[in-house]
Amino acid sequence: MTKEKNERNQITEGIIWKQLLLFFFPIVIGTLFQQLYNTADAVIVGRFVGKEALASVGGSASVITYQVFSFFTGLSSGATVIISQFFGAKDYMNLHRSLHTAYAFSIIVSILISIIGWFATPWLLAVTKTPEAIMGDSVLYLRIYFLGIIATLVYNMGSSIMRAIGDSKRPLYYLMFCCFLNIALDILLVIVFKMGIAGAAIATVISQAVSAVLVTRTLMFSYEDIQLQIRRIRLYLPILKSELRIGLPSSLQACMYGLTNIIIQTAINSFGTDTAAAWAAFGKMDMIFWAVSGAFGIAITTFTGQNYGAGKMNRVYQSVRTCLGMSLAICGSILVFLMLFAKPLFYLFTDDPNVISIGTYMLLHIVPSYAIFIFVEILSGALRGIGDVLIPTLITLGGVCGVRLPWILIMVPIRQELSTILISYPLAWGATILLLAPYYFYRKAHNADNYSR
Repeated sequence: MTKEKNERNQITEGIIWKQLLLFFFPIVIGTLFQQLYNTADAVIVGRFVGKEALASVGGSASVITYQVFSFFTGLSSGATVIISQFFGAKDYMNLHRSLHTAYAFSIIVSILISIIGWFATPWLLAVTKTPEAIMGDSVLYLRIYFLGIIATLVYNMGSSIMRAIGDSKRPLYYLMFCCFLNIALDILLVIVFKMGIAGAAIATVISQAVSAVLVTRTLMFSYEDIQLQIRRIRLYLPILKSELRIGLPSSLQACMYGLTNIIIQTAINSFGTDTAAAWAAFGKMDMIFWAVSGAFGIAITTFTGQNYGAGKMNRVYQSVRTCLGMSLAICGSILVFLMLFAKPLFYLFTDDPNVISIGTYMLLHIVPSYAIFIFVEILSGALRGIGDVLIPTLITLGGVCGVRLPWILIMVPIRQELSTILISYPLAWGATILLLAPYYFYRKAHNADNYSR
């Protein structure tokens, strides 16, 4: 893979459990550093500029940037799946076409988002009911963010490609370096030069630009089997079509999750400040579960993609079983920890007894159902890796849009209790896995028949 390594692909030939863990740990650590990266601006401006600046960075602007990032991450997943399959199959011509198409696509999309975002920023902030007192700062922060979004999207695409070919370590190293760079620039521009909101936004853009340069340089010079050449960056339409066939459903799914979370947050807010505070604290506590679960999802997508491309179907499904077992063990341990130490964990955020009581109630009623989602994450990730995205996405959206949203919109007004909201999670995930699991086994049998002919 790298010039220093031999030609043996560990993902398609190595010990499965060992390679999964080696691939998983950099991803999960990177996810945690991404959280630090995202909160650095908010912490520094909140402490040294004021609560209005904190609200500008951490409020509606944060929601908007997260939605944009999630949408593009979904789109880029198509490129990573296609690249992992071509890499596993050692189809180097199409591998290079996919690489250059992915880069061209990220540049074109970032230019469009930058232009649209610049002009749409005031409207977006108005739609999300941004208070007038912080509107000016929020507009300034978002517009600077959109001007530099090409760096964010190029880094995201480049690091995803590196993981697709089995290199999960270097994206982590670059993320860690640029995370600390962002903090240093925040201190310099916000505290020393007193540039306020603009300083925080510029610090983020510069850090992302450095990370984009690092991943681009790595793809140009560090691998034997794949090499980015600036002059070859263009759209290869058949490749683009394949990437979008996988990426568009994933981006739609990400957007729907975001919309659902907004609606649920609105419903939670209707129960008052204590409930909203408890929900906010719970959201910080369960992030470790989502980080770990998501890392296993990325890992299995890459593993199934490369082994599917290499024609090793037995290894595809063996890796799914192994990954599912490890995810159940590790994520399950996290869930048990959360349930056993619910009250002490809430005391980290507040000493209000009512908030702690509500939060503990939430946690104990929702967290056990997270075990169902582990199956959803691994099976959908495995199907994504073999290029099957549309049906799993429709099934997942059916759980969200067909079960959870109607339940929230219809049942909460009828039965205005917190438990009505909480039960929507096991209902949605249960409905999803009841459809997803049979479909997974159907595809497994179908692929086995095709390879036996």
